Amino acid sequence: MQLIQQNPDIHAFLASDETIDHWHPLVQDAADALWSATGDAYSYAKVAFEFVRDTIPHSADSGDLRVSWRASDVLRTRNGICYAKSHALVALLRAQGIPAALCYQLLADDDGSNPVIHGLVAVRLPGSEDWARIDPRGNKPGVNAQFSLDVEQLAFPVRPELGEADYPELYAAPPPAVLKALKESADRPELWRNLPTAL
Repeated sequence: MQLIQQNPDIHAFLASDETIDHWHPLVQDAADALWSATGDAYSYAKVAFEFVRDTIPHSADSGDLRVSWRASDVLRTRNGICYAKSHALVALLRAQGIPAALCYQLLADDDGSNPVIHGLVAVRLPGSEDWARIDPRGNKPGVNAQFSLDVEQLAFPVRPELGEADYPELYAAPPPAVLKALKESADRPELWRNLPTAL
């Protein structure tokens, strides 16, 4: 699949905003600590991915009812769904000058019902012209997402026969539908009812 930048300017994928707040001290401190353990962009990107995937539980797996959406809040609470965890990873990558984007899939239950948007990250390492999608959702039985730039190993490969789809667009900031669901939900049960089914 050909990934398409919503903004042709690569600098848009290094920017900070209220969601991808990589200027925040919590994000800066985490990024600096991870960088000091690596020292090059590839190793840092892999370690940052594993940090978000493995040390910040997906709230549906942990049972956490809180809703986080800002990258710094995800790091502070160690909690988030796929969108929030993607915001945290994008912030960590951008904090060290690595272009990172938000991207999405449409997933469904095993019978094709209950379609919902799932959030991922795309990264473009220095010196590369190619984006690679990675999924920091968090592994569990039946889910084995890995940091792989050559062959995707996402949490959920799409099943077109069930109406699932990969969206090729790369976003510099979360789409309004995603932010609305996160910001307007008081807890995770409400968030589950508000999850977007389209971008």
